[in-house]
Amino acid sequence: MIWLCIIGFLSGIISGMGIGGGTILIPALSIFFHYSQHEAQNINLIYFIPTAITALITHVKNKNIEKTVLWKIVIFGFAGAFIGAFIAVGIKPDMLKRIFGVFLLIMGLSEVFKKNYGGKKSGTE
Repeated sequence: MIWLCIIGFLSGIISGMGIGGGTILIPALSIFFHYSQHEAQNINLIYFIPTAITALITHVKNKNIEKTVLWKIVIFGFAGAFIGAFIAVGIKPDMLKRIFGVFLLIMGLSEVFKKNYGGKKSGTE
């Protein structure tokens, strides 16, 4: 039980940073607690709601939300989530785990080899 609390806490920190707590939560649930990939991802989806709301309140108060792009991303993200959930339900858990692992690997490598670590380009480079 204590390990679930620790994993939840660490995932919350990562979620608050905007990185996505699922990068910790999903592998931890499937590796250490032997949940299937579908179960781990579904737990993550439910877990995401309160952590996202908490982080969103903080970021809105600090004016860190770029509103000009927000609605396009939300609308198409909603459509993509619907399609992705439909696809995920039809994929065997082992294949879904592999797809998720490859995704994490690609994202990790892209961050390691990214040259611009300062965020938005300022135009002075």
